[in-house]
Amino acid sequence: MTVTIEDYHGEETAWCQGCGNFGILSALKKALVELQIPPYEVLIVSGIGQAGKLPHYMKCNTFNGLHGRTLPVATAAKLVNNHLNVFAVGGDGDGYAEGGNHFMHTIRRNPNIKYLVHNNQIYALTKGQASPTSDVGFVTKTTPGGVTAKQLNPIALAVTLGATFVARSFSGDIPHLVQTIKAAVQHRGFAYIDILQPCVTFNHLNTYSWYLKRIYKLENEHHNTSDIEAAYRKAHEWGDRIPIGIFYQNQQQPTYEEQFPVIKEQPLVKQPIDPKQYEKLIQDFL
Repeated sequence: MTVTIEDYHGEETAWCQGCGNFGILSALKKALVELQIPPYEVLIVSGIGQAGKLPHYMKCNTFNGLHGRTLPVATAAKLVNNHLNVFAVGGDGDGYAEGGNHFMHTIRRNPNIKYLVHNNQIYALTKGQASPTSDVGFVTKTTPGGVTAKQLNPIALAVTLGATFVARSFSGDIPHLVQTIKAAVQHRGFAYIDILQPCVTFNHLNTYSWYLKRIYKLENEHHNTSDIEAAYRKAHEWGDRIPIGIFYQNQQQPTYEEQFPVIKEQPLVKQPIDPKQYEKLIQDFL
């Protein structure tokens, strides 16, 4: 059976008109259709935030959990059913603030899950507070005198920690985002994409036109994605020139689930349950 966009059509959206989230939703659907992955083989996990609503608008397996706790849930789901295509989605607040600790330790484990961060450089669900990726000097409700804390560089952080797939794309360039998501799905291991996404309501600095004047594509400059030092240098470009594309990729590292022999033959979810073992386990604790 051929998979179509209609197969992934979910509930009606509640985002603002012009929101960058629409580009991400569209690109994710297109990527899954082009890869011919049916909805029943997909799980999308999210936490809290405007980005966290994305699973509501998809027709597939979904899990909407706690703020910043997206990656542990996605990792656990992958261990239970390692044949499932597991995506984690969230915003820059959910991923880099509340979930910053989980981001670091998921990189260490390298589970074969895909992580899409909607980076609009502001908290939008709670109506416009500074986030870890807000530019220095940016005026928000919580920073009326302008942001003073140094902007987090998530790309450099991921490269430094040894993430095996590090990429950035732009929600205003859907064809590029589709190709980047497809490359992430085909990567064996933890694939992380930081997606620059304008917030048309609460961020009037980092707009579509602001990005379009600055963004350039790494693939057009023959960037070597296996060169970690080059990736680190590119990760620090921000301002007049902002690179998008795959910064770094390494498929030599084993995935987290490959290191569990118990799921080598078949997923936990398909393994038989022996009630006698359960009763013995309970007795051991009594």
